[in-house]
Amino acid sequence: MAPNLIRTFVAVPVPESVFDLQNTLRSTIDPKKGKIKWVRRDQLHLTLKFIGDTPESSFGDIRTILDEIVNKTSTIQLEISGTGCFPKKERPRVLWAGVTGETDRLLHLVDDVQSELDPRGFFKDELDYHPHITLGRARYPQKHTPNISAFLKTEYSPIPFVIEKIQFISSELFPNGPVYTILSTHFFKNNSV
Repeated sequence: MAPNLIRTFVAVPVPESVFDLQNTLRSTIDPKKGKIKWVRRDQLHLTLKFIGDTPESSFGDIRTILDEIVNKTSTIQLEISGTGCFPKKERPRVLWAGVTGETDRLLHLVDDVQSELDPRGFFKDELDYHPHITLGRARYPQKHTPNISAFLKTEYSPIPFVIEKIQFISSELFPNGPVYTILSTHFFKNNSV
């Protein structure tokens, strides 16, 4: 019998003030001139590692790995600032808010997660990690390419963002969008803000 596979990822919850930021940035784009599907507020997060199709039988191993990682990690001080898009503003697919601050420590955390999961068949990402919080997505084809110039020029006060835990999350796809379930939360053991 084939194993039950569930899409999973490892992420960090974001401060609630990101919800207000998303609303502000959403108002910079005319919905009549291109459609953006905005990420639901309960699904905003900072992804550390998209694992993908995961056998339920691996959940225990993944939780153990994440426990080992948080045991040697202390809080990471970041800020949410700036905006951007992937792959290019002339045909954007992902609109995001940027992450600055102790990004070297964040990259070290991401590398720990990737390195520990890799030998268990959840391979390291081929692309370099670029810390960001996805706020919205554009799908094509559509009648108009969204004009995101105002979105990209919007300035706002940086939002303090302290990472003190990581979460193992499942993502089930439904016609009206994904549903996320937190499978486990792992608090850093050396929390010293």
